[in-house]
This record gives sequence, structure tokens and C-alpha cells, in this order.
Amino acid sequence: MEQFIKALILGMIQGLTEFLPVSSSGHLVLFSNLLNFEVSGITFDIFVHLGTLVSVLIVFRKELSKMIVAPFAVWLQKSEDPELKEFLNWDIFVVVATIPAVIVGLFFKDAVEQAFTSVLLVFFMLLITGLLMFLTQFLKNQDKPFGFTNSFIVGIAQAFAILPGISRSGSTIFTGTALGIDRVKAAKFSFIMSIPAILGAAVLQFKDILDAPPTSTEFFTFLAGGLMSAITGYMAIIWLIKIVERGRLQWFGYYCFAVGSLGIIWYFVH
Repeated sequence: MEQFIKALILGMIQGLTEFLPVSSSGHLVLFSNLLNFEVSGITFDIFVHLGTLVSVLIVFRKELSKMIVAPFAVWLQKSEDPELKEFLNWDIFVVVATIPAVIVGLFFKDAVEQAFTSVLLVFFMLLITGLLMFLTQFLKNQDKPFGFTNSFIVGIAQAFAILPGISRSGSTIFTGTALGIDRVKAAKFSFIMSIPAILGAAVLQFKDILDAPPTSTEFFTFLAGGLMSAITGYMAIIWLIKIVERGRLQWFGYYCFAVGSLGIIWYFVH
């Protein structure tokens, strides 16, 4: 029962922090250590990440359905609908933006997993996330179009966010806005481009599940954590879009500064 409750807590943390710009990976590392949740590991991470994937699919179901239809309508049926052409562009841009994360996942997997063992690294990376969020208030909101170059640069920001403590949503929204993309569009693109990244990470880690499958008790514990992450992830996306519209991302910067600074002090005093 104790492990079940811990799984719910970590699932809630994952759902909230996956999309809020405070780093889900960093918070999972910290709270796994604080809660001494020893059975979490790779399998639990997959469950909670798939939970957040479900929340993205639900929130952006209309946009995603059009992105799925767009290639068939434009390329096969020769549709001239400008909206469908725009969604086709988003399909292409998401693929382009995913390339850097694929490279990191394939060639630097062991180094990234090693980074997740360092709590001190998480605290320092949270300071970087805090700085990015603090600086968003000084970025002028523009409406430049997406393109291959911009998409790839945003993808590089997503690849760096594999490090625990660097927020994926925070770094990609900051980068998109800094490139002149409308901040709300940058936020929506950030959420949608997380889909292949989450799926790719799950595929890379699936072999670990096959090598050491969870027991029936662990499975239901992990499933509960995944469901909790889906529910809280849905709420986090809706909330963050409203905050982005108001241009108030610096609030999360203050939070990351506080957690990172206090964490570093705790680490050396503890």
C-alpha cells in the first residue's frame, strides 16, 4: 500500500511537471530519492510518461486529427485547403524537430542515464531552467512563421532537456519565442512535438521491461501512477497555455531558482 501511494504521488508530480516548465525528470529524481521509491526505475518511468502522452492526445485531439488527415488530403487528394496545408507543415516540422532528440537517444543513452544518478546536477540544471523562464518576460512576442531551421533549433532545445533539471517545455517554449514565433503557437508546438519524443523514449526502454518484467502487484502500482500522471498532465497543459497567453512564465523561474538554490545548500550541508 505504501508503494502504491508513493506511485500516485510520483505520477502526480510527473503529470504536473512534464508540461509545467520546472523539469519533470528533475522532480522525479528528487522525489524518488526523498520518498525512497526503490521499485520505480525504468518501468515506472515508462508508465508515467505514457500517462502524460495520453493527456497530450486528449487536449490536442482536434489538431492531431487534422495533422493525420493532412498528408492524405494534400498529397493524395490534391486539396487546396490552406488549413490542411498548414497542418501538413506542422507534421513536417515535428519530424524535423524530433531529429536532435533521436540522435541523443541513440548515441548518448548511457551518458544520459548516468546523469539521472546525480541529485546535485539536477539542482544546477534547475537554476538554468529558472534563468530561461526569468528571461521570457523580456522577449517580445512576435508571429514569425515556423520553418525547417526554426523547427530544428527548437528540436535541439528539446534534446538538451533530456538532462534532468532542464525543462523540456520551458526550453522549447523559450527557444521558439526567442526565434520570433508566437508564444502560444510555440507552446502548442512544444506539447505536440513531445509525442514522438515520449514514444521514442518508451521504445528505447521497452527492452528493459522485457528483460525484467514487473510483477502483477508492481504492474497495478505502475498503472495507477500512469493514470495519475495522465489526469494531472491534462490539467497542467490547460493551465500552462493560459499562463503563456498572459506572458507570466517568469513565475516558474522564481520557483526553479528557489528549489535549485535551496537544493544546493541542502546538498553541501546535509
